[in-house]
Amino acid sequence: MSIYDYEIKTIRGEEQSLAPYKGKVMLIVNTATGCGFAPQFKGLQKLHDAYKDQGFAVLGFPCSQFANQEKESNDEIAQACELNFGVNFPLHAKINVNGSEAHPLFKHLTNEARGVLGSKSIKWNFTKFLVDREGNVVKRFGSTDEPEKIEGHIRKLLES
Repeated sequence: MSIYDYEIKTIRGEEQSLAPYKGKVMLIVNTATGCGFAPQFKGLQKLHDAYKDQGFAVLGFPCSQFANQEKESNDEIAQACELNFGVNFPLHAKINVNGSEAHPLFKHLTNEARGVLGSKSIKWNFTKFLVDREGNVVKRFGSTDEPEKIEGHIRKLLES
């Protein structure tokens, strides 16, 4: 199954696939507005703004599996992201990223790009997956990897 075949819900509840992102470089991130890493939203938005016209997109997937650090409703999440962090990159409905209830997209991502010591599970909020223009998951970045540190990897994929 191609990454573009996965069905996702927007933050507004609309069903869609990742097909509109075919041919683009994507940075897919599990987010949480109440997390200590939430200031990364600003860096993610900066990357999105800098490279969106070159075929790049940040995709945020709110998750509450780590210390319940995400708001209850998708409307509250969207509002907090916009008001507190100026986010206008695509946000999606709140999902699970680990366990039997993990969204199929994240099962795919964690299978394709493993974490420390080959682990599949995501350890915390703001784990990032870099996907090339062909839909290949090329690299996984941890929560402590600041968006600015990923910029070189993004530029490289955009230039190839």
